[in-house]
Amino acid sequence: MVQKLDTLVETASQTAGPYVHIGCIPTFAGLEGIYPEDLGKRAIEEGAQGEVITITGAIFDGTGWAMRDAMFESWQADAAGRYPGQEGADPKVTGFARFAADGESGEFTLRTVKPDPVPMRGGGFQAPHIALWIVARGINIGLQTRIYFEDENNAADPLLLRIEQRQRVQTLIAKKTGPGLYRFDIRLQGEGETVFLDM
Repeated sequence: MVQKLDTLVETASQTAGPYVHIGCIPTFAGLEGIYPEDLGKRAIEEGAQGEVITITGAIFDGTGWAMRDAMFESWQADAAGRYPGQEGADPKVTGFARFAADGESGEFTLRTVKPDPVPMRGGGFQAPHIALWIVARGINIGLQTRIYFEDENNAADPLLLRIEQRQRVQTLIAKKTGPGLYRFDIRLQGEGETVFLDM
């Protein structure tokens, strides 16, 4: 006999919790020796070509609190606009990094090279950018966004041109704070909410 649908209860959804750190970056979670080195520990190796930059920031929830359990993955081109695996790509740029917010302050740090514009099929370029994927407590499906740079020409970037609410473009722009230093904060809700992407 088929059970009536009005007696079924929805299963609780799961969030990343502490397990994402244990499984993805165990050394950060205090579990030494599981891997020789956590996957994605560095976006670049010593000797990478281009301008080495450091991006710092935090991710804030709807109440304005920095989320201290967030984990990030980044993907980017090298200083010539090439991704790993493409002909001529810099072998010292992995293109991928995995890092976490500091458990006390909520600040994250990404040390990498500043990417060049990326050529598109059919012509044109994407402005220099770094793709981010974010998970943390309360985020049931990873969020995707991008970091662009205020000191680059972003006017013709095809993704930025698709954002209808033009004032929100600024939520994807990292601010220069010094030579080779940038600040990029992410806001999940409310005023200044970051543009998230479905890609």
